[in-house]
Amino acid sequence: MSEPMTGQDDPQQRLPQEREDAAHEPVSSRRQLLMGGAVAASAIVSIRPALANTAASVLNCTIPVPDQARAGNYIAPNGQVVPAGTPGAFPAAGRSYTGEQVKQALRGRPLPGAGYEQNQAYLNYIRRLQSGTSGFTCYASLQMPR
Repeated sequence: MSEPMTGQDDPQQRLPQEREDAAHEPVSSRRQLLMGGAVAASAIVSIRPALANTAASVLNCTIPVPDQARAGNYIAPNGQVVPAGTPGAFPAAGRSYTGEQVKQALRGRPLPGAGYEQNQAYLNYIRRLQSGTSGFTCYASLQMPR
């Protein structure tokens, strides 16, 4: 009790143009697939060096503590910039730290030249950086997963 085949189901009863189109479908789709793979491979080859350069530049970027606009002020234990001489606050580092130094400090190592409490105050300052503040882009890039 099979149903009769229509002209579209039987390859022999297709029009010559339909048979030719059907014959080229697999070749054409394979060709497109291979071309897509080649494009993807070249994208990976060109992106990898860029990512390596980005990783290196992140570790070499700098974060001043505090930024130039607030130089001469002190850093409170919570990371706020306060007027010089504020009790309990620490003198500004007067230098910039590299991304690598900050990254290590965020993992538990001290920043160069800073005692424990001073280190915590400086890290709190860095954590509070906002867009538009010198060092923000460097700190934000340290937060990006790789």
